[in-house]
Parts: sequence; structure tokens; C-alpha cells
Amino acid sequence: MMSQTWMYVVAALIVAILFAWWALVATRKTRIERTEAPPSEDTPARRNQALIDAASASADIDLPPATPEGLAGVGIAVAAAAEPIHQPAAASADDLRQIKGVGPKLATLLNSLGVTSYAQIAAWDDAEINRIDAQLGAFQGRIRRDDWPAQARLLAAGDKAGFENRFGKL
Repeated sequence: MMSQTWMYVVAALIVAILFAWWALVATRKTRIERTEAPPSEDTPARRNQALIDAASASADIDLPPATPEGLAGVGIAVAAAAEPIHQPAAASADDLRQIKGVGPKLATLLNSLGVTSYAQIAAWDDAEINRIDAQLGAFQGRIRRDDWPAQARLLAAGDKAGFENRFGKL
């Protein structure tokens, strides 16, 4: 049987050798050699020098107007329009972390937006929820998903039993 198929075996072996040569040698990337001399130590790199010499991008940015002192921390939209806030004034800051879905980072973010009490959150309407939610970044959607206004109403009223029945243990 080998005497009848030896030509096929040799041909297959030659094809296998050619394929192996192509796969291992011929498909390698061509080596590129530089013809220019590397920069000397006293010559700065052209690309870095161009970045250093370029005009500052911050010079072209239009900054929003300064926030009036009485509106500090309430957000750009409210400060720009100089509209009064339709929220009850907070007598003292509440621990917003008691609201389910509000952790330390989110509580800090809410405080920076001027939200410091349960009464403020309890008084939110849809427009205020949309305004605050748009500023929450990665936390967007939590206000409605966790029903913060309902939680805040119960916490502001001091109804711990009602809160625990509806939202779980504090």
C-alpha cells in the first residue's frame, strides 16, 4: 500500500513544511529600522515641547457666573435662574444615610447639593426630583427606585414603626 501512495505522502509533507514556514517565518512583521539619529540629551523631544508651548485649553472655557452668596451649593440651574428654592428650610442637618439607598458617598453628594434634611426630600416634587437626579452621576435613578420622598416623610415625622413596616429595619 505504501508503494502506491508514497507520492501523496511526499506531497503532503512538502505542503506541511511550506505551511509551517509560512506560519512561523513569512508572517512575522517586518522589522523597521530608523534612519534618523536618536535625539541627544540636550535636545528636548519635539512632541513634548509642542505640548509645553501650546496655549492652555482652560483659557477658552467660559466659566458660569459666580453663585450669589445666598444660593451657594444649590446647583447651577437654580443659581443661574436665581429662583427661590421651594423646599422648607432645614433647622438642622439630618443623617441622610438613614434613607435606604443613601450611603456615605451619596449623603456627601446630597449635602454638597444643599440637601441636608428629611423635610427637604419629603417636599420634593417631580421637577425637583429630576433636577437633583440629573446631578447624581452614577447614582441616577435611585431617588425614584428607592422612593426617597416617602422614606423622608416617615423619617421627618419620626414614624419609625411605619418606616420599618414599609422599608425595613433602620
